Amino acid sequence: MDHSGHGMTMDLPPFTLGRGLAWSADPFFLIACLVGLALYGWGVVRLMRRGDKWPVGRTIAFVVGVLSVLLVMCTGLNDYGMVMFSVHMVQHMVISMLSPILILLGAPITLALRALPVAGKGRKGPRELLLALLHSRYLRFITHPAFTIPLFIASLYALYFTPLFDFLMESKTGHIAMMCHFLAVGLVFFWPIMGVDPGPRRPGYLLRMLELFAGMPFHAFFGIALMMASAPMVETYKNPPSSLGIDALADQTAAGGIAWAFSEIPSVLVLLALLFQWYRSEQRQARRTDRAADRDGDKELEEYNAYLASLNARAR
Repeated sequence: MDHSGHGMTMDLPPFTLGRGLAWSADPFFLIACLVGLALYGWGVVRLMRRGDKWPVGRTIAFVVGVLSVLLVMCTGLNDYGMVMFSVHMVQHMVISMLSPILILLGAPITLALRALPVAGKGRKGPRELLLALLHSRYLRFITHPAFTIPLFIASLYALYFTPLFDFLMESKTGHIAMMCHFLAVGLVFFWPIMGVDPGPRRPGYLLRMLELFAGMPFHAFFGIALMMASAPMVETYKNPPSSLGIDALADQTAAGGIAWAFSEIPSVLVLLALLFQWYRSEQRQARRTDRAADRDGDKELEEYNAYLASLNARAR
């Protein structure tokens, strides 16, 4: 099905869930997702072959995250998303707020660091290049909240409320670039907050929660602005095909409702992940403290026994 840009005539029947979930693959995202799954699978198999364990939960999270990208980009949702604002908003919310969280919970960078071989002395292989990137100033910059929070907000307001969105929707390349941008923004926003992988910065848990909630109100306000608008605000969706049987303003209101409601779902997921990580961290710290106390106690006991032995020797 051709969806080369806005302003074209798309002969689509009225949207139904069955039509939305029908297979309609975008070659770029299909290949990218299959390559991602294959590389992750290779890493897991490599660890298992050498006797190392990899948590099943991480594998499930990563696979479901990649499948969620396939769901919105390789089904009828992608076709209807070109002419229906509400369906496009489902795509945007999933690929920018749900897929990144699941992919990050899969810890792909940690898996890569454990699975990739160490290069010989004086050489740099994929593992060494990945480590260099993790410690680079560039990554410190793009994962800093002073960058991620404004980027997260601008991806809504500066895109939809300016001609930029219409420009990107005019070509298939622009549409793919926009969707890749949504995914990348989600990854860099959520990674410092709840990512399992090592990163260039990892603030305390309370600060991470503040970072999370700093961006979400703007997300909710964006949805409310769409819902309260008295006229269609995005040129691409002003004149939906008559075959769809929808009203542009009603469809925009539905899109705003989806954006508003979706701001709650990732917030709850990330908050639960953060609380779990915080609990695990406290447990590990408690175990370390106990072990240190045991070692100190054993040392004191040994010293006391040695003191008693010395007294006994003197008495003899």
